[in-house]
Amino acid sequence: MMGPRRFSDLRKDLCGLSANVLTQRLEGLEASGIVHKRKLPPPASVQVYELTDWGYEIKPVFMVLGRWAARSPQHVPTLPISAVSIMQSFETMFDPSKAAGAVMRLGFALDEDRMVVTVEDGEIATRRGEVEDGDVIVRAAPPIVAAAVYGKVPPAALEGEGAMSIEGDRAIFARFIDFFHLPEKAG
Repeated sequence: MMGPRRFSDLRKDLCGLSANVLTQRLEGLEASGIVHKRKLPPPASVQVYELTDWGYEIKPVFMVLGRWAARSPQHVPTLPISAVSIMQSFETMFDPSKAAGAVMRLGFALDEDRMVVTVEDGEIATRRGEVEDGDVIVRAAPPIVAAAVYGKVPPAALEGEGAMSIEGDRAIFARFIDFFHLPEKAG
């Protein structure tokens, strides 16, 4: 959902999925017109997989499915999560009523992934990008960010453990965390 990815990047983010199964899935998605592969121009010159315009249309369905899955009694929010998945979860779980009047730009350095989140006019947008000019920059592994945002583990405690570093306006990150709450578990 957040742009073209190399096979190795996709495999890294899909814990437990073998290379053979991923190859089969990508071939099926390509044959169905959902994904296409292309080669990036030099100096990268690597093959990437990317959603087609039609493929991107599925995003609202994934968001609804994500909210539904988070309500599962078996949902464990402490399981591994990728940088892309945490960004997608922000768009899925965002509560615009809590963000009234907020204007902020946050950078996330999630291991080797760099992401930018913008909140303005009660809307959230996530994208890949350099994080150096945000109001606040959070450096941590994706599961640690999930612990702060969804598990409500105090960022200061995560910093004290050396698991997270926060640069810039800490109050902005604290307010950002309040925009997200996991839905109530299904009965």
